[in-house]
Amino acid sequence: MKKIKFTKVVASGNDFVVIDNSPQSAVRSPQLLVKNICDRKFGVGADGVLLLEKSKRADFRMRIFNADGSEADMCGNGARSAALYHSPQSAVRSPHGSRLRIETKAGIIEAEVLKDNVKIRLTDPKEYQEKISLVINGRKLRVSFINTGVPHAIVFVQGIEQIDAVNIGKGIRYHKYFSPMGTNVNFVETVNNNTIKVRTYERGVEDETLACGTGSAASAIVFGCQLSAGQKAAVGPSIAQAAVSCRQKINVITQGGETLKVCFNKEADRISDVWLEGKVRIVYGGEYYV
Repeated sequence: MKKIKFTKVVASGNDFVVIDNSPQSAVRSPQLLVKNICDRKFGVGADGVLLLEKSKRADFRMRIFNADGSEADMCGNGARSAALYHSPQSAVRSPHGSRLRIETKAGIIEAEVLKDNVKIRLTDPKEYQEKISLVINGRKLRVSFINTGVPHAIVFVQGIEQIDAVNIGKGIRYHKYFSPMGTNVNFVETVNNNTIKVRTYERGVEDETLACGTGSAASAIVFGCQLSAGQKAAVGPSIAQAAVSCRQKINVITQGGETLKVCFNKEADRISDVWLEGKVRIVYGGEYYV
């Protein structure tokens, strides 16, 4: 019976099983293994599995697998978890913490680790769309969309705790508008001009999770851009028309109760230098028997 060493890491409510996928303990067929490990009744239990491998382009390579066994291009809280796990091994240390680079399918991610606080610089968002009209379960919804490494639909709501995030989220996730790949879905409620609450239905987990890093970033970016557009109504509501250059900082309250910080530059039709910051903790380590 083969033993696979793992570490359980939690980032703002997102929990991951981290495996050092070195040649000595290589996981060659991860899909079935991931589904079994992530099972909360018969396995370790997690939102996903992070396989950490050697990289020629960065400090290490991170492969992200959702709980259903599918591989994702990127995971914000996963990257923050991997950074905390790996920082004692290969990071460049400074009085301000440790810095490292992570190779993902979405591109190179920069990370900074200071004790249990981890922030990452995401790849620049793309494919922004707004005013998408959908009918879900007989209800008309207006949805925005943006890709922050993985695709995210954004729905602004009131009374976020009363929203049926699973059923509505599933309807949007599988809507033909987003086919064939589907999308993650975020429900967003405004608290004030720099704070939002977010609930996320995650593609691949196929359920609501307590947090989503790229979803928090996507929600904050769309919120910030629409807020600026509303304040500058003369130039219209889209990112392309909101020609105000500024650094925006948005607090995102997750369903798990923790707060993530999202910072980004907005200049004319371009969003750049997106950072996601929050707490991460290593919970325990163990061995999984295959």
